[in-house]
Amino acid sequence: MSIFPTKILLAIDGSKEATLAARTAADIASKTGSELHVVHARLMLPWADYSTAGAPTSNPVDAEEARERLMRWLDDQVKQIEAEGGNVAQAYLRLGRPEEGIVTVAEEIVSLAEEIGAGLIAIGSRGLGGIRRALMGSVSDPVVRHAHCPVMVVRGESQEERAAKIFPTKVLLAIDGSEESELAARTAADLADKTRSDLHVVFVGPSTGDIGMGTPQIADIPAPAQEELDEEARRLLDAEVEQVKAAGGTVAQAHLQTGRPDAEIVALAEEIGAGLIAIGSRGLGGVRRALMGSVSDSVVRHAHCPVLVTRKEEPYREEPDQDMFLT
Repeated sequence: MSIFPTKILLAIDGSKEATLAARTAADIASKTGSELHVVHARLMLPWADYSTAGAPTSNPVDAEEARERLMRWLDDQVKQIEAEGGNVAQAYLRLGRPEEGIVTVAEEIVSLAEEIGAGLIAIGSRGLGGIRRALMGSVSDPVVRHAHCPVMVVRGESQEERAAKIFPTKVLLAIDGSEESELAARTAADLADKTRSDLHVVFVGPSTGDIGMGTPQIADIPAPAQEELDEEARRLLDAEVEQVKAAGGTVAQAHLQTGRPDAEIVALAEEIGAGLIAIGSRGLGGVRRALMGSVSDSVVRHAHCPVLVTRKEEPYREEPDQDMFLT
């Protein structure tokens, strides 16, 4: 099933990561015949000076003047995107309620994506870590969690940051047999085809040391041999590759890894020089997410390249997860 062309909603905030997301989104839009829409969502703070989209200063302005200043800034950002070869169909300014912080900013982005029928959201991630991330969170986190469509998260780390064109590249599709994984496979295969990129598929199988972790061992039931686990993993990988091919995709290479999924996916992406990782998200929430996290969360945080996260479509929830600031 074809995903592209579609409407791509690019969320910008003036950061380096947003600039990289803009280049990637514009390249995808150009190569897939998609419409590029741009949004700047932020909080409306009564004491802020909205001369730019950066941190507010102590010179207050009224709401109308603040909106005009932000619209001028947004117009400048659109001109910069178009100067680099992008074609912006429409730009939007969304101002949220300050009392709900990043939750409201994410809600504005997700709601607009639904409103315009976007098939992909592109957003930069500040890549906060440790205490800062625990306290502040990131707008990209709730956007990924609640969006009705795939979300591409871009971080800036490599020497390729200045590259204006991302595609063609190597797209690494991580599969696990889940429904979200199947959705990711459709999107990745279509994107690889439209951008003339090489599609690589990886499945990370368990090791014998992973079996029974966190559960009591039953002496009468022997642990499976590693050969058995590898054989089952190979069957699943082959079946997934055949499904991609049956849907019209072309797989350049299939990889079977063993170990911790997030670490193996990130390492393989670097090894093959992938320019994009595509992965499904199980969408864990609440206490389970706080304790366990998810493979896609970890891949987004540690990958050297953009990560395209796909999850099963669910209605947006007005109330944030309790673990919003723990991910």
